[in-house]
Amino acid sequence: MRSYVFPGQGVQKKGMGRGLFEEFPELCRRADEILGYSIETLCLENPDRRLSRTEYAQPAIYVVNALHYLAACRQDPPVDYLAGHSLGEYDALLAAGVFDFDTGLTVVKRRAELMGRADGGGMAAVVGVSAEVIEETLTTHGATDVVIANHNAPEQFVLSGSADELKRIRPVFEALDGVRGFAPLRASGAFHSPWMRTAATEFREFLDSVEVGEPRTPVVSNVTGRPFEPGAHAVRDSLAAQITRPVQWVECVRYLRDAGVTDFVELGGSTVLTSLIDQITDQVTAEEHPAGGEREAMIARIRREVLLPEVGDAALRFDENESFRRLGMDSIVYVRLARKVQAVFGVPFKPDVLYKNRTCAALADYLLASPGVPNTEPPDTAPWREYRDERVLALLRDCANGIRDVDEVVETIRGGVSVPSSESRPGRRSTG
Repeated sequence: MRSYVFPGQGVQKKGMGRGLFEEFPELCRRADEILGYSIETLCLENPDRRLSRTEYAQPAIYVVNALHYLAACRQDPPVDYLAGHSLGEYDALLAAGVFDFDTGLTVVKRRAELMGRADGGGMAAVVGVSAEVIEETLTTHGATDVVIANHNAPEQFVLSGSADELKRIRPVFEALDGVRGFAPLRASGAFHSPWMRTAATEFREFLDSVEVGEPRTPVVSNVTGRPFEPGAHAVRDSLAAQITRPVQWVECVRYLRDAGVTDFVELGGSTVLTSLIDQITDQVTAEEHPAGGEREAMIARIRREVLLPEVGDAALRFDENESFRRLGMDSIVYVRLARKVQAVFGVPFKPDVLYKNRTCAALADYLLASPGVPNTEPPDTAPWREYRDERVLALLRDCANGIRDVDEVVETIRGGVSVPSSESRPGRRSTG
């Protein structure tokens, strides 16, 4: 099954939507009338850096996401589910037929005005630790005015709250074991936190005047991580609550995965959500398929026989849960890799299957579940297995396991010197 996903605030940039405005001139004309300025000029020229301001950024993102959706509808079949991150949820509701383009833009404009008025608060991203560690750290250090606003990925969160408190706890998080980054965000307020209660209350009153229909396609809510409840009242309540409640993006993706979605298509000209979805699905895959000898052997074969010929030594040290995108692969390389998988494992294999299973772990799970794929490596596939010099064999095994570089192995063999064991070499340690 397939799902469209739409990004939210933070993806705005000069030049966004280029090439789309001329395709939908009537929509752009109506957007100009609703907003009171040229949406095309705002997006393409960013006069006075307006895209950095909430009241301009949110309408711009909504419009560009909508244009990408309409363009996709011209060539893609209907999807099974829809979801959007924060502001992107409005485009998901538009795609589901809950309201039309004009109504959605009017609502987003009002939301942006109310949220843009917020001051005194701030937001910051924390990467590298779990939600439980973050909550415990906030409690231990008495940061009661700071909450988790976005659950973006298993180890990627956004904090929201008092700007002074965020500044105070920054060194605490930077010194915390496991934290790979603490980055203040350019936000005009403490979005998705109790600091936004006034804006949420006014917004809920405004929504009473908005005509809302039933979704024709299920839309997964940021507030609950489940599809919107039926009825206009429930939709209005959820949209207002989203302003003060955390974005449960991890739960949204998990729900979609459990519902059978395997193909997530991000619209809007961004890849932010695609990266987050990769991280979430990698964790889900790891939970569903605990490491075992058979699986580890398959992962090793993928590294050695599929990736190594294409990307070199980096394949041997490549983390099993990292997306193949980290290796800088383009579409042509995906085609070559798919052919390599087919040749190595002797099963029909298309590039789109590789794209959907784009980590060593996910690909191993797919192959192990596929009929006709041998679970063990065929005997005598590598010429060096028949070689009897144990010193050289030890070097080659270390190379295959990522302990030594190819150049180092070649130099050692050419030099004809004795080969120390990998355990005794200085500067090397087992990673477990």
